[in-house]
Amino acid sequence: MIAPNMIPPPEELSALQARMQAAARAVRLPLRNRAWRGLHGSFTGTGTGSSIDFQDHRPYFPGDDPRHIDWQAYARSGHYSMKLYREEVSPGVDLALDVSESMALDSSKAERTLELFYFAAASAMQARSLLRCYLVAGGSIVPLAAEAIFSGPRLAEAREEALKVAAATLPALDRIPWRTGSLRLWISDLLYPGEPSTGALTGGRGRGVILVPWSRAELEPAWEGNVELIDCESDQRRRQRVDGGLLARYRDAYMRHFDLWRDHARRSGAAFARVPAGPAFLEALSEEALPNGAVEPA
Repeated sequence: MIAPNMIPPPEELSALQARMQAAARAVRLPLRNRAWRGLHGSFTGTGTGSSIDFQDHRPYFPGDDPRHIDWQAYARSGHYSMKLYREEVSPGVDLALDVSESMALDSSKAERTLELFYFAAASAMQARSLLRCYLVAGGSIVPLAAEAIFSGPRLAEAREEALKVAAATLPALDRIPWRTGSLRLWISDLLYPGEPSTGALTGGRGRGVILVPWSRAELEPAWEGNVELIDCESDQRRRQRVDGGLLARYRDAYMRHFDLWRDHARRSGAAFARVPAGPAFLEALSEEALPNGAVEPA
């Protein structure tokens, strides 16, 4: 299991990355059923190009490629016309990972967080998408270079950089340079205060996807009697008497928090899915992510 510092030893990280490469061949990011803008690739675009999917005709202009002349139309009309085909593009995927301390609450949650991150990266790369990654901790945004994504030391270094300068604020998603029309993934446990907000994920024609790793220890903490509660983000401590009534109120507030997020995401058009730690990865995705359109069959 992964230690709560989130980044495992090299051999464990390599094994995790290999598992996610395999998982990304069974399910993938929701890239189908949308017209994308980008460079040449394998997904349907909004322009015209040279795929085999015929779209329309236009008049011939000097300098056009004669291979695309519709000779059957010329035989009927005596006028040259060009066949237009649906453009095939590589969609932009902007991946933002919450690296705050709560994401590594325990080893199972830290592992699920990394699995989601590497699944998303592997899925984007297998689709030849234009991938950009950002690590987020409060108000800190740290870009992660493509060559650093699969490097444990580089990932750990970027996470430390984000945590070092993170302010005690909400994640600054509006400061991420999201690309127009990109698929925007936010991997976070959403354990921060404030009203749900998906504007940064869905603005500028973006398609938002929120993947929420969580562990049973969050829902059913082992609190009983007089306990010392520690805020994992600020390290603040306090003594608290915990009884059954307090635990019940905590669980109700915890679930209500995610119900608000789920409802807000639905109304804004973002895909939302909580992904439990513990079950096998594909089994965990099948609970909400696959039915809710946060991922799709490959």
